[in-house]
Amino acid sequence: MSDPQRRCIATGQIREKEALLRFAISPEGQLVHDLGFNLPGRGIWVSCDANAVELAVKKKLFGKAAKQSVAVPEDLVKAIDQSLARQCLSLIGLGRKGALVTVGFAKVEKALKSGKATLLIAASDGAEDGRQKLKRIAGPRPVIEIFSGAELSQALGLENAVHACLTSGALSKKILTAVSRLKQYRGQSNLNTEVSE
Repeated sequence: MSDPQRRCIATGQIREKEALLRFAISPEGQLVHDLGFNLPGRGIWVSCDANAVELAVKKKLFGKAAKQSVAVPEDLVKAIDQSLARQCLSLIGLGRKGALVTVGFAKVEKALKSGKATLLIAASDGAEDGRQKLKRIAGPRPVIEIFSGAELSQALGLENAVHACLTSGALSKKILTAVSRLKQYRGQSNLNTEVSE
């Protein structure tokens, strides 16, 4: 079994793979963010933190780690943020396709009260009073509120998605793991990732 710990080229810290971003070098010498941890070749690891990636770019650490000249995309820091966000939103969209997502204030409120909901999702730009009311009902359940109504609507294929919840523990865990990585990358405090089955 491979060792689950790797060293960050920017900070020198040894961390669990889950707390790091993996990069691979394409045959053309292009640096590629390996979102799924599955691209061929020796991985280059950086802490899941925009500042660490910025440092690695500034100090040309990717080339040093690869022992070759590496073409680093100009907007690497932003591109990683976007791909981490896309990963979260596509998982939420997947839940919708699998009929595991409930959308709309009244329906979400009902799912939370009945105990069916494992995770609450609220648009970051939704009305404060509605969000607070559902968060009170959600109690200790995790709440995701880093995506705008437009981002959620697009992910769910709906006109105006503001409040949503998930009714699957397994998918909730996947989404929370992805959202935790995005929040970690953005330097935001971590969210509760405990999901009741």
